Amino acid sequence: MPHTGSPPAILELFYHGLLGMEEASPYSFFDVRSGFGAANEILYTLPGFHKPSDEGSMITDAPPRKANHHTGFLESDRIRTLDLPQDGRLLTIAQSIESAMKAGTTVDVRRACAEFLDAASEFYKVPACGIRVLASRPLRVRENWSTELFGDYTPETMLIRVWMRTAVRKEVTSFGTFQSTLCHEFCHHLDFQRFGFPDSWHTRGFYERAAALYHCARGTPPKRLFWVAVRGGRWRIDWPRTNRGG
Repeated sequence: MPHTGSPPAILELFYHGLLGMEEASPYSFFDVRSGFGAANEILYTLPGFHKPSDEGSMITDAPPRKANHHTGFLESDRIRTLDLPQDGRLLTIAQSIESAMKAGTTVDVRRACAEFLDAASEFYKVPACGIRVLASRPLRVRENWSTELFGDYTPETMLIRVWMRTAVRKEVTSFGTFQSTLCHEFCHHLDFQRFGFPDSWHTRGFYERAAALYHCARGTPPKRLFWVAVRGGRWRIDWPRTNRGG
C-alpha cells in the first residue's frame, strides 16, 4: 500500500533479454513502485491495441527529489557488481525450486524458495526475509491493456511474495521468470539490509546486481549492459549494442 506522502507509482520496463530467458514472453516485464513498496508485473497488450512505444526497453527511476535520498540513489547507481557465492549452493537450491515447480506443489516450491533466501541472506550477512508463494497471479485490466502481478517485497515486514501460476490459464509459470522475480525481490531486500539505503530505487546498478544474482543462481554467463541517457535523468538499455557485445 502507498505510504502517506509517497511519490506516484513509477512504471519501468524490464526486458527479459537482460536475463537471457529462453522461455520469456516477447512482451516487457516492468516494475510498479509506490513509496517503499516494489511490485513486479508483466505487461500484456491486448489484441488490436497499440503496444507501448518503449516496449523492450529497461528504464531506470528518475533521481529522487528528496535531498537526503539523492546520495543513496547515486550510490545504488554506482554499485554495478555484487559479491557472489562461488560454492554452487544457490545453483543447487535453484534446481530444487525448478524441480518443485515441475511437480506443481506450492508447499515444496515455498520450502525451496525459503532455503534459497536463507542461503543468500547468510552469504550476504543480512537478516533472513520471509517468503510466501501464492497461486494464480492477480490480474489488473486497464482500458487497452492488462497486467499480471509476479511478485513484491515489503521492507517493513521483510516479506517477499511471488506468484507461480498465470492469471488466465492458471498454468505454472516458466522457471526462468519465477527465479528472476525471486532474485529481483531479494535485491530490494539487500538494498535496505546490506547497503542501508533509505529506499530501493531501480537504478542501473540495481538491475545489474539483480541480473548478476540471477545468472549465479542459473549458472549462466552474464551479459554486459550498455545504457543510453533519456529525459528526466533516467537511463534505458541500448539493446542493439548490448546484443552485439559492444
